[in-house]
Amino acid sequence: MTRWLGAVILLSCVTSSSVVAQRTDAESARRDFPVPADVMVVRDVVYAEYGARQLKLDVYLPPRRGRRPAAPGVLVVRGGGWRTGDKEFFGFIAGQLAKEGFVAASIEYRTVQEAKFPAAEHDVKAAVRWMRSHANTYGVDAKAIGAIGGSAGAHLVALLGTSNGVKELEGDGGNAGVSSQVQAVVAMACVCVIDAQTARALGSDANAHAIESASPGTYVSRGSAPLLLLHSPTDPLVPFELSVEMEARYRRAGAHVTLTKVDAPNTHGFWLQTPYFPDTIKRSSDFFRSHLGPKS
Repeated sequence: MTRWLGAVILLSCVTSSSVVAQRTDAESARRDFPVPADVMVVRDVVYAEYGARQLKLDVYLPPRRGRRPAAPGVLVVRGGGWRTGDKEFFGFIAGQLAKEGFVAASIEYRTVQEAKFPAAEHDVKAAVRWMRSHANTYGVDAKAIGAIGGSAGAHLVALLGTSNGVKELEGDGGNAGVSSQVQAVVAMACVCVIDAQTARALGSDANAHAIESASPGTYVSRGSAPLLLLHSPTDPLVPFELSVEMEARYRRAGAHVTLTKVDAPNTHGFWLQTPYFPDTIKRSSDFFRSHLGPKS
């Protein structure tokens, strides 16, 4: 297993040209799939505070269609090798999810240059607590919250889905006492099993405890959130075998999991590319509906 796990280190050593390419892909996706005119965006909402440091998110609200019950909420968590990106990076995904009827929140989180792991996971869990605490304000069903992430973001949301109740991953970003449990997760090109090299990329020590605590696969149980894994079998940065391993752990535990091969040859961030984006949103929306609602 170590032989192919070590390939994940490539994700944290993204070259400047790769960063530019990903940004260009995201810009193209934002151009081709803009936020729908009837989706309202509430920007720069503070969701967590660590002393003077404030973390913000943007809330994308679904179109109004008369009186209706509260909508499921979905956190959108960007990739970027745990080192780059902002809340706007995956905003186009949040906009399309809102069009599909979800209250979507695209979040920023601390990179490893600012704070080593598990800081980023503390932030993601703080965002869930924030959404649940403000459910009435934004029309969210507090019992139906999911999360979607790609690459490094997939690692963070997969960990969110499996580590409910793990105290060292909760953090103190705000809304203490509110549950950070989610009810469904979509992880795209997931770094779901961690090795020593990847632990170092997260800013952690490469000891056995750090590796184990950072790995979403460590915490898989029958109670883990339903998981949809989307991954290209020929992903050049994150080995497809990581998703295969995560699927196997879920199945052994008796938890709900679906692994879908994405036909995107030699592509890592397929969700950023226009040819693959519509199918990605459809699969993700269908999965969230089946586990969160709304049914229509």
